[in-house]
Amino acid sequence: MWFKPHFEKKVKEMNETILKNSALFRGLTDEERKECLRALDAREQSFRKGSIILHAGDKTDRMGMVLSGSVTIESNDAWGNCTVLSHVEAGQFFAETYALLPEEVLLVDVRTNEDSRILFFRIGNLLRNLPPAAWKEKILKNLLMISSRKNLILSGRSFQTSPKSCRGRLLSYLNAVSLQKQATEFDIPFNRQQLADYLNLERTNMSKELSRMQKEGIIEYRKNHFKLLQT
Repeated sequence: MWFKPHFEKKVKEMNETILKNSALFRGLTDEERKECLRALDAREQSFRKGSIILHAGDKTDRMGMVLSGSVTIESNDAWGNCTVLSHVEAGQFFAETYALLPEEVLLVDVRTNEDSRILFFRIGNLLRNLPPAAWKEKILKNLLMISSRKNLILSGRSFQTSPKSCRGRLLSYLNAVSLQKQATEFDIPFNRQQLADYLNLERTNMSKELSRMQKEGIIEYRKNHFKLLQT
């Protein structure tokens, strides 16, 4: 088992604001949430920046919730190629599908972008002989919503990587972020290398294209802050 017992600790003083506002615990009372954490054997674990939380090829029976920091979901092949599939921020989740199907081998790595605290749940306990409880139905409904939203995100990425040109992919991605945030000025969750990996682009060529787009008055940017300009 990938968990190291001496790093594990039972959840005692968690960030209640994050838990209350998370999609998984939406609609649960304080008592229901505490009961749920006990039933799903919740555990907190801390990771340093750049740590691999879950490795491709492994199996897991736990889903993770980011309490602080952030992680990326990556596909790394045997030839050193990396594709960033998604970015998971505080209050968001990962590996719920694998945790519900614990015999399935992970096809992705989960890596921390910064020092992070992760709360793990044995979410598969929901499918076992837990006593009937009102919170159980709520959690299953919330899990369905989380899964549906992630399907939308993955579908969106397929649209953003479908253009053949570097500029086309950048414009598609930046336009999608603008629509989601309902603003023409925003921060993106990726650094340059992560953005290149996410869009399946070569970093140097992508950086040159971003510079050209700025010179042409299409965008303005500094690090991960972008502004879309009307022509």
